[in-house]
Amino acid sequence: MPAEEIIVGVDIGSTKVTTVIAEVSEDGEAAVLGVGHRPSPGMKRGTVVNIEKTVDAVRESVAEAEEQASVKVHSVYVGIAGDHIRSINSKGVIAVPRTNTQDRTGVITRADVDRVIEAAKAFTLPMEREILHVLPQRYSVDEQNDIDDPVGMSGVRLEADVHIITSAVTSAQNIIRCVKQADIQVEDMVLQPLASSYSVLTPDEREMGVCLIDIGGGTTDLAVFSNDSIHHTSVIGMGGENVTRDLGIGLRTPFDQAERLKREHGNCFAPLVNLDERIEIPGIGGRESQKVTQGDITEIIQMRMEEIFTDAISQLRKAGVWNMLYSGGVVLTGGSSLIHGARELAEDMFGLPVKIGFPQGLDGLMQTARSPVYSTAVGLVLYGIKHGEGGAGYRNGDPSFLGKVFGRMREWIVEFF
Repeated sequence: MPAEEIIVGVDIGSTKVTTVIAEVSEDGEAAVLGVGHRPSPGMKRGTVVNIEKTVDAVRESVAEAEEQASVKVHSVYVGIAGDHIRSINSKGVIAVPRTNTQDRTGVITRADVDRVIEAAKAFTLPMEREILHVLPQRYSVDEQNDIDDPVGMSGVRLEADVHIITSAVTSAQNIIRCVKQADIQVEDMVLQPLASSYSVLTPDEREMGVCLIDIGGGTTDLAVFSNDSIHHTSVIGMGGENVTRDLGIGLRTPFDQAERLKREHGNCFAPLVNLDERIEIPGIGGRESQKVTQGDITEIIQMRMEEIFTDAISQLRKAGVWNMLYSGGVVLTGGSSLIHGARELAEDMFGLPVKIGFPQGLDGLMQTARSPVYSTAVGLVLYGIKHGEGGAGYRNGDPSFLGKVFGRMREWIVEFF
């Protein structure tokens, strides 16, 4: 990695575009130079619904970070999410070539690992979908299971379990198009909860087993890690915007007032608040202001947050990954994880330890960038450091198939644009 390389992460979410610019020294240490934050009215549930508005939001967010950093941004790592994301677990199997005619076994090479990963990808993918990530989970050599890196081992049969994440081609294309129309190149696209995991999860959590729940504005993204590999990803089509909309409808107040109420008085766990406290909110269209109780606000928010967590629990149990969470529990991140009582409500519903995940891993994080709002943008920078050209691999610093996915994604981006 060149001395003082600049790496930039841009999180294009349903409600905001956040940018983090970091400088990476020759020894791999990274420090934040600037951050940007702008509303994203052109996005809805992780999907571009207005190109022009999204381009403006990306351009303004990056420009704000550039001004703080006193650098010019040319390329970025971009996060992608939305209810178009799909994932499956797949298995690949190959025969290891014999090293000599007298021995039935062969010595596994990096080329063999690449071949078994390719075998795991041998399934029919609809034309409208594209592979975003291929994430190795574990390898098996003959009857030896749970191998991290089989290179150099002797064997006859090599198997690989992988987690494959796909996205809708058009959704990815539109995000790339918005960034390029802002005169910025896309280095790679990264699933947002995967990016967030780099900034909020500890190595122990990834090893012991943990569920990362990234509660954004339009969607809630789940990612389950165990044994330092990802085992499940899914998307819930609800987030903080749903909470705000519920408040607006339930209390008959405009969206901006509902958002203010959520931020200043919002709580989603009734035991934490004085339910009888009265709060005054402005009336609509010149009407007189009205007073509502804290209990009214809490009840509305809690119902929606309970729905999100109930859906998450259902998906985790259906995917068969619930038992992986007993040690590490749950980590909440994303802007809507800051709603008061979110941790307590989740802990009550999941029956597991729950914490709020704040971004770590970069020096010089200014106070505003220490918020879960920036978890994905910080994670994108860390992902770029680890998996960019010359970066280390996903496991134990070894080059992994992720590097090849990085190259494939870049070729795909160039092919379309």
